Amino acid sequence: MSATTEFYIAQADKCRTDADASSLTQVRDRNLRAAAAWQAMADKLLHAERLRAEKEARIVEAAETGTTAAPAP
Repeated sequence: MSATTEFYIAQADKCRTDADASSLTQVRDRNLRAAAAWQAMADKLLHAERLRAEKEARIVEAAETGTTAAPAP
């Protein structure tokens, strides 16, 4: 997990905490929307990092076995 992902998750947590602490409906809704956006960015980045790691693992495996790396499905 990268520092950026950790930052996104921390921001989402902070927004959820702020939403829970707010007595104003509009402020709570704004913070919940922001939390959802931060979480979506974190999820997207985690997915990209996972795909990149899988691709690198396939390349390393192909290099070790002397075969050509097959494209990802």
